[in-house]
Amino acid sequence: MDYHLKPISKTCAATGASLEPGMKCHSVLVEQNGQLVRLDYAAENWSGPPEGTIGQWQSVVPQPEQNKTKPLDPEGLLRYFEQLHDDASPAMEKMLYIISLLLLQKRRLRIEGSRQDGETEILELVGSQGEGPFEVRDHHLNEEEIEQIQQELNTHLATEWSS
Repeated sequence: MDYHLKPISKTCAATGASLEPGMKCHSVLVEQNGQLVRLDYAAENWSGPPEGTIGQWQSVVPQPEQNKTKPLDPEGLLRYFEQLHDDASPAMEKMLYIISLLLLQKRRLRIEGSRQDGETEILELVGSQGEGPFEVRDHHLNEEEIEQIQQELNTHLATEWSS
């Protein structure tokens, strides 16, 4: 059975006071109305676990996450891939390749085969819902190049999808 618990609360369950980053706190898991509920208490307001506690632990309120990236939407990413594929300039070929790898990972594209064009390998791809076919040049990028292009992609998508 999977349990999905909310992250640490912003307020103390006992007083409603704010739980600030760096503060020690006590957390408990209780059942309320057939649901598992997490309650968080500031250390100074902790008087022991409430009745019916299933589990308890201590932690420190974490710092807020900076620059948290949104999960990529496979459908939006596929639309962007199709746009790039139709207008594939040599400058955007590596970006197209990275996006195709992301879509393969998300199972939104699949490899139908590959072929050689001189010394270049061409990946033959189709969408999981019948889109395509698409041909993308395999660039055999190293990790540093992949990281740089992914950062460019994340920046572009954050700008594009936030407007």
